[in-house]
Amino acid sequence: MQKIRNIAIIAHVDHGKTTLVDKMIMQGHLFRDNEKTGELIMDNNDLERERGITILSKNVSVNYNGYKINIIDTPGHADFGGEVERVLNMADGVLLLVDAFEGTMPQTRFVLQKALSLGKKPIVVVNKVDKPNCRPEEVYEQVFDLMFTLNATEEQLDFVTIYGSAKQGWMSHVWKERTKDITPLLDAIIDNIPAPEMKEGTPQLLITSLEYSPYVGRIAVGKLTRGTLRSGMPVTLAKRDGKTMVKTRIKDLMVFDGLGKTKVESVDCGEICALVGIEGFEIGDTVCDYENPEPLEPLAIDEPTMSMLFTINDSPFFGREGKYVTSRHIKERLDRELEKNLALRVEPGQNADSFVVYGRGVLHLSVLIETMRREGYELQVGQPQVIIKEIDGVKCEPVELLTINVTEEYASKMIDMVTRRKGDLVSMTTQNDRVHMEFQIPSRGIIGLRNNVLTGSAGEAIMAHRFMEYQPWKGEIERRTNGSLIAMEAGTAYAYAIDKLQDRGRFFIFPQEEVYAGQVVGESSKDKDIVINVTKSKKLTNMRASGADDKAKIVPPVVFSLEEALEYIKEDEYVEVTPNHLRLRKIILDELERKRANKN
Repeated sequence: MQKIRNIAIIAHVDHGKTTLVDKMIMQGHLFRDNEKTGELIMDNNDLERERGITILSKNVSVNYNGYKINIIDTPGHADFGGEVERVLNMADGVLLLVDAFEGTMPQTRFVLQKALSLGKKPIVVVNKVDKPNCRPEEVYEQVFDLMFTLNATEEQLDFVTIYGSAKQGWMSHVWKERTKDITPLLDAIIDNIPAPEMKEGTPQLLITSLEYSPYVGRIAVGKLTRGTLRSGMPVTLAKRDGKTMVKTRIKDLMVFDGLGKTKVESVDCGEICALVGIEGFEIGDTVCDYENPEPLEPLAIDEPTMSMLFTINDSPFFGREGKYVTSRHIKERLDRELEKNLALRVEPGQNADSFVVYGRGVLHLSVLIETMRREGYELQVGQPQVIIKEIDGVKCEPVELLTINVTEEYASKMIDMVTRRKGDLVSMTTQNDRVHMEFQIPSRGIIGLRNNVLTGSAGEAIMAHRFMEYQPWKGEIERRTNGSLIAMEAGTAYAYAIDKLQDRGRFFIFPQEEVYAGQVVGESSKDKDIVINVTKSKKLTNMRASGADDKAKIVPPVVFSLEEALEYIKEDEYVEVTPNHLRLRKIILDELERKRANKN
């Protein structure tokens, strides 16, 4: 019987979770010495690497002093809270990572609350103590206060604290004493994290995540909480509803070994394992005994707070780049996503070609859109809408806790920005030359705020937010007040035309780019939409003018990322997403039709 420790690493975004896992992998000698490994080994898909954030949780195991440590790397963003909740079920303890300068942030609170409520024992790691203006002692106090406010038990408050720098690869019990490696942390894990409970009896395993292999199909992953499983054993799959029972058989059993998986004949209680051969399972189902099935409680997941309309691409440029363009393709892809993305909901839209997709926030939905676009899908998405509920006959909307950390000179500007969007300042503290502000703001007010905050603070602000609760409707919020510049006809945009129209506003297109009638090509400097002709070229004649022609001087266009585009559009606009382009357009392309619709 191998000695096992199951831990999950939780923290705010960018506090160094994945970097720490890298160092643990190095310490466990999973690679040969001559192998080039690079950084962020666990973030293996392109999107994660580009953005530098973890989106999907990953499993890895490290052997140390005869113990097997199963490590689960979790995302830090509250938008991926569905991921965090699931994987905490597999762990017996958590490593809480906190930045030695930033201290506890909203997401730290969010993930820690989840872990404490599930009764997990924490080890606190104060990371990045190599930063010049770090304050480890204060941060330790902060964490303690936070745990206390989250109603932690006596046992949970008696936590071990380790200081170090994951990037430089050392950990120590005293922050000023630098060590050679991260062994103090691994020792602390073995000493303080409880071993999984050994329960005798019939097998029980809650499926908490799934993997897909093109060879064997869907693989169920979970922690065996009771009994033993063997390969080829007949079992019952109990569905989430608690009533449906399906008789099935396990083909293969695998356990996590290093970065990969190893086939085994049997798995004992407490181990995290992967099952092959079980058909038709969902996350939250239980694998239990063939004769006497006893299902476990399914996972409770936070409800979505935002919705978006997905529809097929019906612009004049459809089908030029994408492989999958029909509504059937989009529906199949969304159904596949539902299997593993717990916090997502999909409902049919007003017509057959559209779907309403519900998620946890703009980031959660934009990651899905970005993934689909890279797979070769073409689609159009509407403006993000918050989900409004009626509670006791009162119209309510989601409210979030927003924190902004910024230098003193920009503080008043930030407060002005947020209060305009119906935000209320809750607290304000000063640390050195930076001001830390907390607001309560409706989720609607956050859409499109990040851009303004970063622009208004010259990129100095650190902004984070998490969902709090539903509160009564706060009234109308002014969003973008400027109108759009709309292309009049299809064709190629010329520098000559753009140059002459620059006083009308700022453009989103480059010269020589193809446009179509009804496409949004820029932002108007006034509050009304203006239809302009960007396809007009200079007519060449044999006559010479007395004045020499001036060269066209064009201001570089604004290039949106996907989130920025989603946050920017108005109710009557779509973002057209194709594998190589992002375009903004009006829902009704024809100018006359638009005018008629606006009159009604």
